[in-house]
Amino acid sequence: MRVFGFIIFFIYAYLELSFFIKVADSIGVFLALIGIIATSILGLFLIKKQGLKNLSIMQQKIANQQSPKNEIIKSVSLLFSGFLLLIPGFLTDMLGAILLIPRVQEYIVRFIVGKFPFKVRSFSSSSNVQINDVIEGEFERKADE
Repeated sequence: MRVFGFIIFFIYAYLELSFFIKVADSIGVFLALIGIIATSILGLFLIKKQGLKNLSIMQQKIANQQSPKNEIIKSVSLLFSGFLLLIPGFLTDMLGAILLIPRVQEYIVRFIVGKFPFKVRSFSSSSNVQINDVIEGEFERKADE
């Protein structure tokens, strides 16, 4: 399994370096480096803006006792996008930018929600109980050592 990880890493590094060399050859090394830094800064700004917007939507849904599962999945895609934008290289910047597109995020949300039956049970502070969904699972208690 470790060998497979190393192979994937070296393939990624080869592709990233070859793409950087082609871009630097056409626009210059200095502009290519500035481009990588600029996309990282721009990506972090966009992620911060979209992340705060997504957080406020989650808070509204929780206040209205609705399930925020779509917003949680979008937050994970924003986090992954931010990680890709921080990694230096044009290929990872392109993948990170693609994950910032709202239509792509909606597709990812629909794909993940369709694969996994997320269930959430929410209780209100009043006497009536609203059941939106149920989370099923198993757990095991481990004694402290």
